[in-house]
Amino acid sequence: MRRSQMQFEPAPQPNHWRSHTDGVIDLVVEADPQTRATISVIVPTLNEAANIPTVMARIPRWVDEIVVVDGLSTDDTVAVARRCRPDVRIVIERTPGKGAALRAGFAAARGDIVVMLDADGSTDPAEIPLFVGALLSGADVAVGSRFVQGGGTADMDRFRKFGNWIFTRSVRVGFGARYSDLCYGYTAFWRDIVEVFDGDYTGFEVETLMHIRALRAGMLVAEVPSFESERLHGVSNLRTIRDGARVLRSIVSEWFAQYVRRRTIDLAPIERHRRARSVVLADLTDIDTIDITYDLGEVGEIAL
Repeated sequence: MRRSQMQFEPAPQPNHWRSHTDGVIDLVVEADPQTRATISVIVPTLNEAANIPTVMARIPRWVDEIVVVDGLSTDDTVAVARRCRPDVRIVIERTPGKGAALRAGFAAARGDIVVMLDADGSTDPAEIPLFVGALLSGADVAVGSRFVQGGGTADMDRFRKFGNWIFTRSVRVGFGARYSDLCYGYTAFWRDIVEVFDGDYTGFEVETLMHIRALRAGMLVAEVPSFESERLHGVSNLRTIRDGARVLRSIVSEWFAQYVRRRTIDLAPIERHRRARSVVLADLTDIDTIDITYDLGEVGEIAL
């Protein structure tokens, strides 16, 4: 399997984020500009003007496209996003809910790889290379996990952890999955499989549905360790009981679709061999390099 060589550039980390490394992975070399994979980052927002500058500043400079999907914010979220990144693409989504915003972002994205990133600072943009690396090594979908070695969370109380455990175990039993974390939104995937995630979901059940539909469609799924931080500013739009009920309904609905109604997710043959295996991340420097590689082998779902 082709190995991607990445540069390791030591850099101080903000106190808010705990990195998996002591620096920032900043480079993949020997990438052909004609065949390299391009990357789109989707950031759904709703009144995140106080948080978006920090998040934008942390998005690696080698990302090809940032799509901010705003759900009719009443503050200056859109204006602040444009000031931070003049090249940002803004999509206005009038249907409320994170799921609706992400669906709009998926439709607008132009990159070969799509990365989902939260605007409140809970997901660290510096982890994007880990997700991209998993995709370049053969995965169709890379999902973040807070409960594998190297992951963690500072933003879940015991009640939410218990609920996530119940939902995760339900999907493991009901669908034969090996997920360790079901309700986490840090996810990346190749855009050529975006139709797998098509649906009428609008809320926080989006992450659960994407996890399940990736399994139902036979996708190669890799779990990537990720650390979830506390929200930088403001109050979360998540409502534990209401959104937990939506997640549960989604699990039951997908189970009935799979095993009772016998509905399959039809997808055109995936030409994985045509996907790019490299990505240009930054200019070469004199900094020492390290090799990072993932080997999917024969399994359909792994934890990295």
